[in-house]
Amino acid sequence: MSVAIEESWLKVLKDEFEKPYMKSLKAFLLEEKQKGYKVYPKGADIFNALNHTPFDKVKVVILGQDPYHGTGQAHGLSFSVQKGITVPPSLKNIYKELSADIPGFSIPNHGNLTQWADEGVLLLNATLTVRAHEAGSHQGKGWEIFTDKIISELSEKRTGLVFLLWGRYAQNKAVLIDQKKHTIIAAAHPSPFSAYNGFLDSKPFSRANAKLIEQGQSPINWQIT
Repeated sequence: MSVAIEESWLKVLKDEFEKPYMKSLKAFLLEEKQKGYKVYPKGADIFNALNHTPFDKVKVVILGQDPYHGTGQAHGLSFSVQKGITVPPSLKNIYKELSADIPGFSIPNHGNLTQWADEGVLLLNATLTVRAHEAGSHQGKGWEIFTDKIISELSEKRTGLVFLLWGRYAQNKAVLIDQKKHTIIAAAHPSPFSAYNGFLDSKPFSRANAKLIEQGQSPINWQIT
């Protein structure tokens, strides 16, 4: 947890690291390692979403719930996996929707979404770590307080952001977002269990870009190479 965080985020979040919840979270993560559990993503990747997308560069926020818990998958960006790892089912559906929604979009042969993060898409999970092969194992340990703070700070200090909230868990975060200043585009979650009930054909990517353009901002290049 003694990981460097991008400077603009550090200014916004520095007080959080001294709060009791963060101290207990650090102790919990240390204890996990002492007990011999493998934790994903690796320490240097935990804050990747913040490090790739500085506070003042965020245009779009895509909220996930938990990091992937399989070997080599998670690297600190929601829905993203490292190159060489099989593209997970939810991301396959995201690519499927992109190919229907964005003219000329070509489905990439990997699942690394770092290009989006560098374009201004904050790929934020509500929980930033997980025990290997145990989904949800680090929920309720303090991460949600930290990531709710991130959403609240963006809502308060920025204007004209687009929040893509997929599924009930992400949509529950809408209470943190000032909808007079920001746009929420809600849809079902892209997982195979719900994608056909309101994610596919929801056109979130073109709608997000249309909103950015309307506000005088440059659109996101959604093509992953």
